[in-house]
Amino acid sequence: MNMIDRICKYNFWNGNVPELGFLRKEYINKINASTGNNLVKVLVGQRRAGKSFVLRQVAKQLLDSGVPAQNILYVNTEYLEYGDVKTADDLQTLYYEYKKVLQPKGKIYLFLDEIQQIKEWERFVNSHSQDFVEPQEIFISGSNSDLLSGELASLLSGRYVEFEILPYSFGEYVEKEKLEPNRENFLKFIQMGMLPELFHLQTEEIRSHYVSAIKDTVMLRDIVHRYNVKDSLLLDELFRYIVNNAGRMFSVSNIVNYFKSQGRKTNYETLSSYISYLCKAFLVHRAERYSIAGKELLSGNCKYYSNDLAYYNYLYRGFSYGLGNLLENVVYLELRRKGWQIYVGVQGQLEVDFVAIRGDQKLYVQVCWQMAGDEQTAQREYAPLLNIKDQYRKVIVSLDEVRFPNNNGVEHIFPWELSL
Repeated sequence: MNMIDRICKYNFWNGNVPELGFLRKEYINKINASTGNNLVKVLVGQRRAGKSFVLRQVAKQLLDSGVPAQNILYVNTEYLEYGDVKTADDLQTLYYEYKKVLQPKGKIYLFLDEIQQIKEWERFVNSHSQDFVEPQEIFISGSNSDLLSGELASLLSGRYVEFEILPYSFGEYVEKEKLEPNRENFLKFIQMGMLPELFHLQTEEIRSHYVSAIKDTVMLRDIVHRYNVKDSLLLDELFRYIVNNAGRMFSVSNIVNYFKSQGRKTNYETLSSYISYLCKAFLVHRAERYSIAGKELLSGNCKYYSNDLAYYNYLYRGFSYGLGNLLENVVYLELRRKGWQIYVGVQGQLEVDFVAIRGDQKLYVQVCWQMAGDEQTAQREYAPLLNIKDQYRKVIVSLDEVRFPNNNGVEHIFPWELSL
């Protein structure tokens, strides 16, 4: 059996429709708005967050819009059928074979999934994306933020657009499960996980095993092997520490001191490198401090957030971490999903949970579990926002059962309103 016969089942040829999963409309709309040109569309994000499904959904939309099936080639290096595609030259050989057998006429659409596993893939993408004789549009995905570093960034400077794919939002959750967007369902949501496959697993034990396997796979393939990490146990312990301190301000020095107190030998440079690897693999995200008055980033302490609540809910539950931390993590992810750059705001001695910046827009967000019945809590949450004198939008997000009235320009909203 030749290569084209082996990969037919993953493509849309001969009336075949590969598994598409739940339609992720927000991502599809963003990507569709960027098609019709020679920009390389780059999808990045943690493994199993849904990048492959989004790629296939984009391909299906092209098919539905009238693009002939033979003009779409999908390659996923994680499938054994593509096992011979290890280098850019192998990819070129596959491409020639595809053209010979399918004989596409007109523009060709290439979907290259988990492309980082193909050696020197940059050569192929750069050559084909800029080919003015044979028009092609390329969509690629990868599980590491280093995907666009180095040579490709230089070769394709200004000629690519990037999309970060995150696990399901609450809005996607209620649409998929056909639920109402309310407090009860939001509470269920934050005590689960958002990775798409979790919704097909029936018991907590199976879900726990799945989340553990995902974590181990990302650690091994996207960090340990990629960066030649010497102490994988320390890396795992560091991830556990960050997940259980999500939303808390700390520095690398704090973590060094913590591990030393546990009798674990390490140093600042090692932990700093390992944290950067966890961020590059999209397991965690960093929120740096931002001076609201000075409009500049501040060095030192920062906060970290987990890419999915499943790591706490299924692997590390029982540590000193509450529902309020989960809520703050969800709000961070939702702001990130909407394309905001997110920082921790500093205003004198006061702290604003999030300063979100997108172009010339700015949004201040304070997150609180509940304010009703506790006047001191309400005053504490409103104070940092009321102290900001500019005219940008300011909101408090909480899970109170009733909505609080506008307080001198500070709005009170429910967390699901960020996602809808």
